[in-house]
Amino acid sequence: MEREEFSTVIYAPKEKVWRVLWGEDTYPVWTSYFSDGSRAESDWKEGSRVVFLNAKNEGMISKIARREENRYMSFEHQGFIDAEGREDLESEQVKKWAGATENYTLKEEDGKTKLIVDMDMDDAYKDHFREVFPQALNRVKELSEDKTLN
Repeated sequence: MEREEFSTVIYAPKEKVWRVLWGEDTYPVWTSYFSDGSRAESDWKEGSRVVFLNAKNEGMISKIARREENRYMSFEHQGFIDAEGREDLESEQVKKWAGATENYTLKEEDGKTKLIVDMDMDDAYKDHFREVFPQALNRVKELSEDKTLN
C-alpha cells in the first residue's frame, strides 16, 4: 500500500467546495470519473457508515473516521459490497487494504480553497487513480467555481 496525494486550487470558498464534494446532486457528478452511476449512501456524520456504489450497486463499505465541517473528511475503508447486497468484510482480498484511509482537506486563503486528497492506494488500482483523480478534482473545481450553483 502506497500513500498518494492529489490537489487543486479552487477559486471558491471552502464552504461551497464542501457542498460540491458531499452534496447529493454534485457528488455523483464528480465521482463519475471513477465509475459510471457513482453515488454514496450515508448520513455523513462522524463515525457513520458510508457505502460507495456504482451503477451496478457494487462498491465499497467505509466509515467516516473523522469529519470537521468545511475543513476535513476522512474515510476508513472496510470492505466490499456486491450487486446482490452481500457484504465482504473478511476475505483475504479485503484484508489486504482494510483500514486504508482516504482524506479530504480544504484550506482557504485569500478567497481560494486548496483541496488536498491523500489516500492509501493498493498497487492494483494505482494507475487508475493516478489517471482519474486529477480529472475528478478538476470537475470539483468547475462545479465549485460555477456561479450558478450555490
